[in-house]
Amino acid sequence: MDKQYNTLREQVIYPSLAGKRVVVTGGGSGIGGGITEAFARQGALVTFLDIAEHDSRALQASLATLATPPVYVPCDLTDLDKIAAVFEAIGPVDILINNAANDDRHVIKQVTPAYWENRMAVNLRHLYFCAQAVVPGMQARGGGVILNFSSISWHLALSELTLYMTAKAGIEGMTRGMARDLGPDNIRVNALIPGGVRTPRQEALWHTPDEEARILAGQCLPQRVEIGDVAALTLFLASDSAARCSGREYFVDAGWYGA
Repeated sequence: MDKQYNTLREQVIYPSLAGKRVVVTGGGSGIGGGITEAFARQGALVTFLDIAEHDSRALQASLATLATPPVYVPCDLTDLDKIAAVFEAIGPVDILINNAANDDRHVIKQVTPAYWENRMAVNLRHLYFCAQAVVPGMQARGGGVILNFSSISWHLALSELTLYMTAKAGIEGMTRGMARDLGPDNIRVNALIPGGVRTPRQEALWHTPDEEARILAGQCLPQRVEIGDVAALTLFLASDSAARCSGREYFVDAGWYGA
């Protein structure tokens, strides 16, 4: 398990999360791994879905001694039949964390129709169908929480990410629509918008001293956002402490307005 996962600023305990059935997509590493761990440490019954089997099994093993250790289920979220089968096997869900995504860089002239479809399947489509899968159970149980992960990228208009930003902008519109349609069933739906989060993948692929300086210069707070910062906001929005929060976008970006 990466040492950055367990970096919550305060170990806040939300009694309302204990025993809740939670599903985290893309929950085997990075931000998702931190969220998986954070919910498990709250006593929630966590199932996390991911295609990264090595990282996911390592995370599951590292948390095996918890009172409520998380359960890893391999799942390709671009396969809608697989999504349906996995959620049917899991059963009723109280909290869905739609986190999985991939921010591959690309230039406009190289985008093919096949690549477009793949990027929408990876970054947008599965959020809708995972939500669709859990709604009946939430309705039967009298409510639930769906948290959809967007991105600061499209708010800043970052380069070489047009399809990723298209998907992430769509997630925020989808979130508002779901919140309106599902509110009468006491199902809260919100979007989380992380900023420049320091994750092992980001550090390995794109981190340079110039990039670090650029991010910090664009933020109001001169400290990088960590995985634990995102996990902390996720816990709050999933808990009963956020009982009147729905249909909104919540940023955890250190006030990043670009540079």
